[in-house]
Amino acid sequence: MDKCKEDRNNMKIYVGNLPFTIEDDKLKELFAPYGEIEEAIVIKDKFSGRSKGFGFVTFKEDESAKKAIAEMNDKEVEGRKLKVNEAKPMDPDRPRRPPRRDFNQRRRF
Repeated sequence: MDKCKEDRNNMKIYVGNLPFTIEDDKLKELFAPYGEIEEAIVIKDKFSGRSKGFGFVTFKEDESAKKAIAEMNDKEVEGRKLKVNEAKPMDPDRPRRPPRRDFNQRRRF
């Protein structure tokens, strides 16, 4: 089957305000009752490996994703209300954060 045709029904959702204890497998477990999941990933800090408090779940069917959004948005998990909606691609025109200051290159007077 052509990969492009296969991906047409997939829908990725954004899951925000996740408890920092949630890992990929637990995220998948939370959303599994709504349909078949292709991928569930919690975004982690590249240096510390700690969760950033959000992730993405990709459902095989749009209807499953829409049901998950409707039922899981504002649902409390481990004392935190989840924010769940359809994931949007990053806007290339979005203003970027300025680069961090490099303290190794201090100016000398």
